[in-house]
Amino acid sequence: MEQAPYENIRLFKSHYLEFFTHIPPWLPITFWTPIILYMFMTTNQLAPPELVLIFLAGVLAWTFSEYMLHRFIFHFNAKSDLGKKAVFLFHGVHHDQPQDPTRLLFPPLPGLILFMGLYYLYSLVVPERYIMTFMASFLVGYLCYDYIHYATHHMKMSGKIGQFLKKYHLKHHFKHENLKYGVSNPLWDLIFGTFGD
Repeated sequence: MEQAPYENIRLFKSHYLEFFTHIPPWLPITFWTPIILYMFMTTNQLAPPELVLIFLAGVLAWTFSEYMLHRFIFHFNAKSDLGKKAVFLFHGVHHDQPQDPTRLLFPPLPGLILFMGLYYLYSLVVPERYIMTFMASFLVGYLCYDYIHYATHHMKMSGKIGQFLKKYHLKHHFKHENLKYGVSNPLWDLIFGTFGD
């Protein structure tokens, strides 16, 4: 599953818009870390067991969102030209050129809009006392996903878990595009029957 050299796909005629489609690896952690720290610092005082449980729940919620977004939004079978273009912009370009290191990580500004929508949805079910900790933990899960994804494409991953995740994700790209939607873990693929071989 060696990755071939590539020529960069231009997405926009505008140099300005095109610039924002290339995300360097340092940008997501630089953008999201102050937001995560702010959310943790402004959270209600929680007892240590509560904090651990809410942290784990937030990370687990991220893994569920990761799976659902990847399966149903990023791999949406659009019928219209506009829909096909949108799917290509969000994710198709990555499948066409998975070796492009600048098109792996999600751009922060669209990510912030998506995060605000997810914050609203989760705030409908997560009590107000816990929502800031929950969503800060959700973002920690997101950053772990983003850098695991980057590593599966551009780093030599060592250890059994790292090697498994790399092989698992590259199979999604090169063998089973409609299976193996989990990138940071296979949990929801196992639950929803999309694990494959």
